[in-house]
Amino acid sequence: MEYLNHFDTMNITREEKAIHSFRSGLNCAQSVLGVFADDYGFDSGLALRISSGFGAGMGRLQETCGAVTGAFMLFGIHCCNKYTDNTERKDKLYSMIQLFSDRFKAMHGTTNCKDLTQCDLSTDAGQQYFKENDLMEKVCEKCVLNSLKIIDDLCKESEVS
Repeated sequence: MEYLNHFDTMNITREEKAIHSFRSGLNCAQSVLGVFADDYGFDSGLALRISSGFGAGMGRLQETCGAVTGAFMLFGIHCCNKYTDNTERKDKLYSMIQLFSDRFKAMHGTTNCKDLTQCDLSTDAGQQYFKENDLMEKVCEKCVLNSLKIIDDLCKESEVS
């Protein structure tokens, strides 16, 4: 599970790390959350284990997109590192989640995996459609990259507030 550690000696961007991770078999939630381990000082192996069930809209239920849930997990870490008062921390966390959701929806129309992919990944036919139409690259990778962008923007904005 120390998969992301091999990037330590490479000079690549967070976005490149996330896409490489995703293409190498990590799910979208793992690919988003895992690339922040060094920045926030958390164990990447633990992060990958925790986020392992959140891909394909949480265990292939195709509910909330894994790139979105990965971002939500990161915001929890961000806010816990920044705020000591639990009420302030929770208020800021919920605000960041809501802002993220609004921005992601503005880019993609929804945070729902099934609506994003327009196929049912719980069926063989849906998985075949997903592969044949290269939805991993056309949809999911864009969700991962846009999640990273929104995360960066919101974390920078929270430094100002």
